[in-house]
Amino acid sequence: MVVQLDDKLWFPDPHNGEPDGCIAVGGDLSVDRLLLAYSNGIFPWYAFRYDDPVWFCPMQRFVIFPDEIHISHSMRTLMNKGKYRLSINEAFGSVINTCGKLRLHEDYAWLGPEMTEAYKELYRQGFAASVEVWEILEKPLLDGLVKEKFVGGLYGVTIGNTFFGESMCSLVPNASKLALIHLAKTMQQNGGKLIDCQFETAHLKSMGGRFIPYDEYMKIISS
Repeated sequence: MVVQLDDKLWFPDPHNGEPDGCIAVGGDLSVDRLLLAYSNGIFPWYAFRYDDPVWFCPMQRFVIFPDEIHISHSMRTLMNKGKYRLSINEAFGSVINTCGKLRLHEDYAWLGPEMTEAYKELYRQGFAASVEVWEILEKPLLDGLVKEKFVGGLYGVTIGNTFFGESMCSLVPNASKLALIHLAKTMQQNGGKLIDCQFETAHLKSMGGRFIPYDEYMKIISS
């Protein structure tokens, strides 16, 4: 059953949602509502040109455990070339703006101005993060300066031990894979337990993604 939200800060029990995970429509994208949503495994996903916010919470969650990230031989070779630099929270705006622009021509694009600003506000308040990929254009000069350009990354919501992935972008081949590997390694080093991928894709499955039940998922993100 899909519930119509009002101005009050609440969500229905996700167990009563539709088979595709849809549980509610309406409401807003305030920081408080978004934090309540993600804390319960709920996320907004809708065509911004046509719809009010639509909220999803699938009962089977597609996730990556940082310790299980799969790094293929070709990716290890690419990483060892030293062609790219990885960073965290150096250019959140560039990541989310690029993610939006790459899909803006699509009829059912979801990352519109309202959604973009909502996640930028989460970032400003410390509840969102980005991983950036920079292509190194020249070797370091005598003064240590390096010329580089932004070529991709990913961003998501961060609460406790969980990274709730939202979107990825690649301006060169494999940039988003490099970003995901860097995210997983950083979480391994800092006690992160789970990367929520929201939906299954072949790309994420090849990187180690798998399904777990919602109740198991909630135990992890609540611990």
